[in-house]
Amino acid sequence: MTKAMMDDPRRIREENPFESMMERFDRAAQLLNLNPDLYAVMRVPNRELKVYIPVRMDSGRIEVFEGYRVQHNFARGPAKGGIRYAPDVTIDEVRALAAWMTWKCAVVNVPFGGGKGGVVCDPAQMSLGELERMTRRYAAELIDFIGPERDVPAPDMNTNEQTMAWIMDTYSMHARHTVNAVVTGKPVELGGSRGRREATGRGLLFVINEAIKKFKLSPPQTRVAVQGSGNVGGIGARLLHEAGYKVVALSDIFGGIYNPDGIDIPAALKHLQQTRSLQEFPGVKHVSNSELLEVECDVLAPCATENQIRSENAGRINCRILAEGANGPTTANADKILHNKGIFVIPDILANAGGVTVSYFEWVQNRMGYFWKEDVVNERLSDVMVASFNDVVKYAENHNVDTRTAAYMLAIDRVAYDTRMRGIYA
Repeated sequence: MTKAMMDDPRRIREENPFESMMERFDRAAQLLNLNPDLYAVMRVPNRELKVYIPVRMDSGRIEVFEGYRVQHNFARGPAKGGIRYAPDVTIDEVRALAAWMTWKCAVVNVPFGGGKGGVVCDPAQMSLGELERMTRRYAAELIDFIGPERDVPAPDMNTNEQTMAWIMDTYSMHARHTVNAVVTGKPVELGGSRGRREATGRGLLFVINEAIKKFKLSPPQTRVAVQGSGNVGGIGARLLHEAGYKVVALSDIFGGIYNPDGIDIPAALKHLQQTRSLQEFPGVKHVSNSELLEVECDVLAPCATENQIRSENAGRINCRILAEGANGPTTANADKILHNKGIFVIPDILANAGGVTVSYFEWVQNRMGYFWKEDVVNERLSDVMVASFNDVVKYAENHNVDTRTAAYMLAIDRVAYDTRMRGIYA
């Protein structure tokens, strides 16, 4: 990014995830003729918490980290959302992600509101002990604000099953008994759900399966480009490959690989695991992450991070279906360009909702004390994702809007109904 771009306030606004979320919310609310009182309540978070986290580092010195937790909405149930660790975490990003969680839960019709958390840190530069001490202190600061009936965290960027186990244990030590329903995404042995690790990628597969039917395609005929190779992109690419799709592109943080005849995804992922990079993988063309977004394909699945498709490159996107595995990969300014190009968008609040759906299943299983087989989890996930896809498509057709707007309208409509029926306690 050039200095001129960085100094351009229009670009800064476009890449602010909260601004993108609010622009879409406002459009959907206007089309719904949302009651002004409900609009005033729903457009802002219920609660924002900022904490400072002192941590004794391995060197013996104390370092203070900044952490956030935003609880966006409780109308449909406890807040639900991940915790991310990254040096560039901002309160606007966490606000946007918390709101997206509200709409995501409503789109797939699970009884949660939206929440999100983050700590400003560089986990790659921290030891396991430092990460544990930081996580436990962060959890202790949140103790009065989280819980099975209040707010249920989960893993997100740079957090995992181990992180959730530390939070669960910290919360349980304060409660003086084991509370495994306080988080989801835990190890199976501590009450995690089978199928949770693959859930977001598997949910992405299920909605792509439905979308290609609209274009009369079958998996072997369908070329898929996947940006990202982590928990969503890597697992999603593997599941798509196993389902018979031709995955023609895949990337990591350093860049991407491309082969129009298809990539041996198991071999590529094995290479990535062994070398921590796709850069030396043989028999492919090496491309940048931005170039990968513009390759010719039937399905483009951005599964990395926010703001990958912007007004400046949206016109060069060369796919028929955009399946947003990441949160907020497309800016609001790019939406109209994609719509004018005739690209069918499976928006993030639907496409990557497999993770929160199985998190809901995990929460239910924890509260029941009875756990399901993985094939039962996957079957129930398929039922939810397919039904939600059809709900969004039907809503788009009935209201003559694009699928992203339809998803927001459907979600806002559901949250507004619950808010209206509960009333405003004032």
